[in-house]
Amino acid sequence: MTNLVAIFLGMALINNFILVRFLGLCPFFGVSKKTNSAVSMGVAVTLVMTISSLATWLIRHYILIPYDAEYMDIVIYILVIATLVQIVELFIKKTNLELYNAFGIYLPLITTNCAVLGITLINATQGYSLSGSIVAALGGGVGFTLVLLMMSGIREKLELADTPKSMKGLPIAFITAMLLSLAFIGFGGMI
Repeated sequence: MTNLVAIFLGMALINNFILVRFLGLCPFFGVSKKTNSAVSMGVAVTLVMTISSLATWLIRHYILIPYDAEYMDIVIYILVIATLVQIVELFIKKTNLELYNAFGIYLPLITTNCAVLGITLINATQGYSLSGSIVAALGGGVGFTLVLLMMSGIREKLELADTPKSMKGLPIAFITAMLLSLAFIGFGGMI
């Protein structure tokens, strides 16, 4: 149990996908302008990460390894992720059209979000058990959501701040992300 807690905290804080591993930056900067969109994107990414980790772990251990086809893992992982994103996209479109429109291009971009592919590859290389893989994916997704929420709150405040004209928008967002990254790197060595 303590190992699963360590995996969760490690993925959420110490090895955060956005601020420590620098994965998933496209949706990070694209969706972190508004808190509502950030929460929804974080939940969608967490859902896709968790389900794809479950599916890829099962495929790896019951198909790829027994049939000595581990060289196909990246191709299979991308297919699984793309399928799951399409299912999530259809679900959001049917249940909440306003949210679907707010996501715009960023929802289909979850397919190519390197953080989602990253968690499946991390699970494979670290040799996590099924429960470890799911907990790592949940931790990665929670960390992703946490950072999106923090950044969206900061960016909403920055819109009201007296920022120099040349720093408005993405330049100040990059500086803010750098400062957040320094704070998260400070978690290193805790576990």
